[in-house]
Amino acid sequence: MNNDLSPETATGKYSIPLQSLIQEFGLEVVYLPDDADDIAISTTEIDRPGLALTGFFGIFDPDRIELIGNAEHRYLAGFDDETVLQKIKAFVSRKPVAVIETAGHKPLPEFVEACREYRIPLMCAREETTSLMAAMFASLNVSLAPRITRHGVLVEVYGEGVLLLGDSGIGKSETAIELVKRGHRLIADDAVEIKRVSAKSLVGSAPPILRHYVELRGIGIIDVSRIFGMGAVKATEKIDLVINLEHWVNGKMYDRLGIEDQKTEILGIEIPSLTVPVKPGRNLAVIIEIAAMNNRQKKMGYNTAEEFNRKVMELNGIS
Repeated sequence: MNNDLSPETATGKYSIPLQSLIQEFGLEVVYLPDDADDIAISTTEIDRPGLALTGFFGIFDPDRIELIGNAEHRYLAGFDDETVLQKIKAFVSRKPVAVIETAGHKPLPEFVEACREYRIPLMCAREETTSLMAAMFASLNVSLAPRITRHGVLVEVYGEGVLLLGDSGIGKSETAIELVKRGHRLIADDAVEIKRVSAKSLVGSAPPILRHYVELRGIGIIDVSRIFGMGAVKATEKIDLVINLEHWVNGKMYDRLGIEDQKTEILGIEIPSLTVPVKPGRNLAVIIEIAAMNNRQKKMGYNTAEEFNRKVMELNGIS
């Protein structure tokens, strides 16, 4: 069974200010044409401009951050000052969004001159080029990830990120509080921001204004971090399981063995899912704990439903 949770899948283009990267990676600013908060970074791709410095711009993307490392410095060292300036100006005139000198290199005077002339941000980093590129790519991949917001609750249960979905008033928030009381952690209530951070992973979080808050009908808004302590909340969590809560319908056939393989598609990624009927007397917190442990067990290679089915078939002589 496959439930499509996100028919829009593509959710527009996002950007972050250059200032956030300067702070995160401790970059030394050499030149900024504008306030770093007003310079937008809109792609996760990062380049080393070796080919661009030779004069090849066939696949040059000005939206990418350009890293100048040891190889680029050694290449430019083989030319006289006038040729170096020509090569750098040809590169900088293509208007890259930002240039970063890595591995502790100080920018060549020609780079500073060209960046000032063409108003290109120029910075320095102590880290080696490869490690900085990897770290920056990982950071941008999260910050610029495709995303959607869904009405639901996200909790961490035994290390599993469980997304609770269902009609308003069905008991998602009350169940989250019960799980928190049992030692698990709240990530988001009411609105869950979901980001696709890789081809296989979704990460959920709460909008800043709702972070740590839960709405309980009859009581109002409560701050989970203040009542239960900071150990009861978490900023983000990978989504490992989707549980759809629905009102119990008499006569409806529900999966009793767990053999049926349900999936919910979010942003093009299929997540294991369950449908749990709700009626008075059912302890949803315990059910969700068992579902989380069972999902973790499946990921480790053991499927209880399949094992039980195999034993039944063997008992009946069915191979």
